[in-house]
Amino acid sequence: MSDLDDLIRLYFRLSFSNKEILSILAHSHQKVISVRTLKRICKRLGLFRRKNQSNLEEVLAFVQQEIMTNGQMQGYRWLHLRAIQHGFVVSQDTVRCIIKLVDPQGVELRRARRLRRRQYSCRGPNALWHMDGYDKLKPYGIAISGCIDGFSRYVLWMEAYTTNNDPKLIASYFLKTVSCINGCPERLRADRGTENGCVEQMQMFLRRNHTDSFAGEKSFLYRRSTANQRIEGWWATLRKQSAQFWMNLFQSFQDDGHFTGDFLDKSLIQFCFLNLIQDELDEVVNTWNSYKIRPSGSAASGRPVVMYSFPELHSAEDRLKPISMEDITLCMEECSTKGQYPCDETVFELCCLLMVENEWDAPGDPLGAADLYIRLREEILQSI
Repeated sequence: MSDLDDLIRLYFRLSFSNKEILSILAHSHQKVISVRTLKRICKRLGLFRRKNQSNLEEVLAFVQQEIMTNGQMQGYRWLHLRAIQHGFVVSQDTVRCIIKLVDPQGVELRRARRLRRRQYSCRGPNALWHMDGYDKLKPYGIAISGCIDGFSRYVLWMEAYTTNNDPKLIASYFLKTVSCINGCPERLRADRGTENGCVEQMQMFLRRNHTDSFAGEKSFLYRRSTANQRIEGWWATLRKQSAQFWMNLFQSFQDDGHFTGDFLDKSLIQFCFLNLIQDELDEVVNTWNSYKIRPSGSAASGRPVVMYSFPELHSAEDRLKPISMEDITLCMEECSTKGQYPCDETVFELCCLLMVENEWDAPGDPLGAADLYIRLREEILQSI
């Protein structure tokens, strides 16, 4: 099977239109084909948008499985894209009807939470990045840090860890991203939290020799967290698509007397759930970056990954600023990365020992992690 087949299958599964697939193939892979050739390849690979619809029972089982976990917070457009990415051929209307059938209460709850948003405009990708921390899971020991591009709403990083207050750790997320894309944003916006100090200095350092009107000190903006519109909008999406599920789960631990908020309980939450939450963050980000954003005021609309990678399709210009690897290397010396363990090392070793002794498997889903958390907690408290 050719590389071209693999690429077309990938972008088709991401629910990209034929025009978007052709543009990405030409710009990113130097593979220029016609619409007719693309359609012929899709037919040969069995890739259809409407023809050969998937078995409804299988689609129903998929939607039910999603709704059992974080899917209970998601709308039909989001779940439709998730279904397409899992290889189903199904219409949005079918997914909407299934959700209405199996989760009518969730439909009404989502319907009651519509927001009227402020207008926002940005000149192009990498003109302005929005960076912030998400603290809704922090009472349970999980802190999230993220950054989003203002023009495209492409999520640049989204990291879950035991803290989002360490300036050197946040700086490592920033440097990992700018190193990957070989450039830094024209400007970066964050609130005045002390955790953003290193990123501020590094952004201004990387921009010190540029000659545009936002170079140097003007390349970093401090704003109140509530005014950091793009990232605040993303937190609302994250809560609906994922975080609310975890908040409800951890709150149920607290209500049932299985969580007190002390050091041990937070460490056990981190041990059992941190990797699962990071995996789910990655899934939500991948889905969001491929999700087609509807028009809203003067803001550009489309798929974040396409708007970010191909701004010319939206009459915009990439504002990425070039940087040298020597500067990145210098900045890296001032960073710290995530630790080897998802929680306190002593608690980690104790949990691993108990799992081996009792032949408990590592959890692969939230329900398994919840069961492991309660077992570990009971075992440890009995031995104290």
